[in-house]
Parts: sequence; C-alpha cells; structure tokens
Amino acid sequence: MNIKITPAKLSGRVTVPPSKSAAHRMIIAAALAKGRSVIDNLYPSADILATMDCMRALGANIEFKDGRAVVDGIVNSPEKATLDCCESGSTLRFLIPVACALGVEAQFLGRANLPKRPITALTDELPKHGTEFDLSEAKAGESLPCTVKGKLSSGKYHISGSVSSQFITGLLFALSVPEGDSEIILTSHLNSKPYVDITLGTLREFGCEITESENGYRIKGGQPLKPFNGTVEGDYSQAAFFEVANSLGSDVEIAGLNVNSFQGDKKIVEICREIVYNKNGMLKPFELDCSDIPDLVPILTVLASFCEGKSRITNVARLRFKECDRLAVMTENLNKIGGRVTAYEDSLEIEGVKGFKGGTEVETYVDHRIAMSMAIAATRCEEPLTILGAECVSKSYPDFWEVYGKLGGIFQTIV
Repeated sequence: MNIKITPAKLSGRVTVPPSKSAAHRMIIAAALAKGRSVIDNLYPSADILATMDCMRALGANIEFKDGRAVVDGIVNSPEKATLDCCESGSTLRFLIPVACALGVEAQFLGRANLPKRPITALTDELPKHGTEFDLSEAKAGESLPCTVKGKLSSGKYHISGSVSSQFITGLLFALSVPEGDSEIILTSHLNSKPYVDITLGTLREFGCEITESENGYRIKGGQPLKPFNGTVEGDYSQAAFFEVANSLGSDVEIAGLNVNSFQGDKKIVEICREIVYNKNGMLKPFELDCSDIPDLVPILTVLASFCEGKSRITNVARLRFKECDRLAVMTENLNKIGGRVTAYEDSLEIEGVKGFKGGTEVETYVDHRIAMSMAIAATRCEEPLTILGAECVSKSYPDFWEVYGKLGGIFQTIV
C-alpha cells in the first residue's frame, strides 16, 4: 500500500498507543508467573501479537480481547516449540534465553530484515551454560531459522552491552528460572539502558529480586514470579512523531503519557519543548548522543532539518541493523525532498533548510518508523509526497493513518 500525502498541518487531540516496550515485558513476565495476571491497555500491533503467540507456544494460556490480556502462567512447557517472531527483534532476543531457561527445544523463525539482525551475543555466551544453537538452516549472513536446545544453567554471564540492551533483558527474564543465583557482567558500556530499566521495573512488579552491581546485575535464581494486574502506559516513541509535528507548526494535544515513566524516549518532550525551542520562532540546532534513545533518531532527523544551523546526532551505528539501515534511509529520503543530511558510520549531520520540496516518492524499506517520520516530514513539503509501503506502520501503530487523517492529514491510498 502506498500513501500520497498532500501537505497540511495537523491539529486535534491524540491518545498515543500503549508502550510496545512495556507491553512485551509485561506479557513475558505474566507468562512466567505462577498464576493468573491481567494486563490492560494492550495494543494489537504486529510485534505484540508475535510475543503473545510465542508465549502461547511456550505453554502460557493467553486470552486477548478489547485491549485486555488474561494470562495464565506456564505450568508445563512443551518439549518442542516453533516460535515465529515475525519482524520483532524484541521478541527474538528476549525469548531465546527464556526458551533455553524453560528447557524447550525451540525453533525461531522471522521475516523481512529480522534474520539479518545479530544474535551473536547469545550464540557466543549461552552455549557456555548448557545450551546449543543450530543455525544450519539459516542463509549465509543470517541468524534465522535457528534452533536452541538444552537447559540454561545459573552462573556468570559475560555479555557486551554495546550491540543491544535486548540481550540483557532476555537474560534478566531467563535467569530467574534456573536454581542458583546468577550474575550478568557487562563487558562494555550498556547502550539503551532505559530499556533495561523498564525490564527491571516490570520484573520487580512481578516480585522478582534483582540487584544492580557496579558492572551488571545479580539475579536470584529459582524465584517464581508472582501474578500481577497492571495497565500498559502510553508510548513516548510514538508520541515523538506528534511532538515533532508540533515543533514544525502543527497543533496536536498529546494524551496518555506517564510523566514518571522509565522510558528513555520521554526525552523527546525535553528536546522539542526546551532544547530546540527558540522564543523568536526559530528552532535551534542541537547535538545529541542518542545511544539511549535510538528509536527517536528517524524523527529527530526530520526535526533537525528545520533547525537553523547544523545539528549532529551521534552514537547511532546500531541503527544500521534495525528493520533497515535507518541512517542511510533517512539520509536518502530527506535529501530526495530537499534536505541536507550526511550519514557517517556512527552519526548523522543535518544542515537546516527552510522547507522540503516533496513532489516525489520515498521508500520505507518495510520500516514503520521511517514511514511515520516521512508522514511528519510531509506536513512541511511544498508538493505532495508519496510514501511507498506505508502499511508497515502495522508493526507498532496499525491505525496510524486513521489517526493522521483525523488530525487533518490529507492523503489518498494508492493500492
């Protein structure tokens, strides 16, 4: 599906979707808990549905209807399971250690760019603790399909935090299962630490005992998680699109956010309302280390394009291994419509412009954050902008286009 947008500013009120990051974690914790948990305000994005299906395959009973999931925790795991992670990196990296901790022989599947996303941190470390990986069916340069066997044991896990915090989250969930205490020892600086903080907050709500050490985390083993009833908070990474739209001249009231959230992406509020704000009506250039907020980078690139001067976004090399190479694609798309973006291996440099031209087509490369970022960029184009493959928003925000239209966005669907 392609979307042709006629430039128009947005206005109105939007309640942002529930946090995908929080939802993944609550579903997994509830599935590992001994008893029944109830999770409200769940949003049926493709990634969340994948995590629910995978936890069902591992033995949890999950009934989902009208934004509520009733989860009966795993009593007996199957000997074997097939876990289709679809396009969700979180589902894959969280559940490989979990399946190993449960002793399930699990085949992991994925599609689109997911097989190309690295899992080396797990394939290097987990076999030292009772498990084995079979990647014989995967193509060269890919990690899926893969099969894990064996049962994860407690102990000391040495793992880098530089590639993805998702590996740390997966281990935090898994290491509460085996008998014996464990320690995760970070061998490098932990990027995206706020995502691990979300994990810790979730696990503690479910009664898990974890302590932070100077260079990692200590997890008490053999501790069954306790059932918990909770509500998923709003997603700052989705609110970011509307925050930036407001900085570019739209007038959207954003509701449904928790000001005390652990989400690192709540930084977007400070960026838009303080860091780039200028009382004279001009946006100031900025320099940001985005190692803790990588999901904001595509929309921040749009914002920087309208800051008067040169902005820099740094420590973002990991974005080359997301749903697509986000640094290259945002550079390609924005320059195509009149932006001035230069991509380096680990950073972006953006020279401000007065506006975008539009009048062309841009690719999403099946990346939801690219599609939504370009939709906001279209509000400041001179001519219509066509976004190819716009249905990819279903990964995290299935009704994004409906919401966009209700806010005054003008577009037509081209099948």
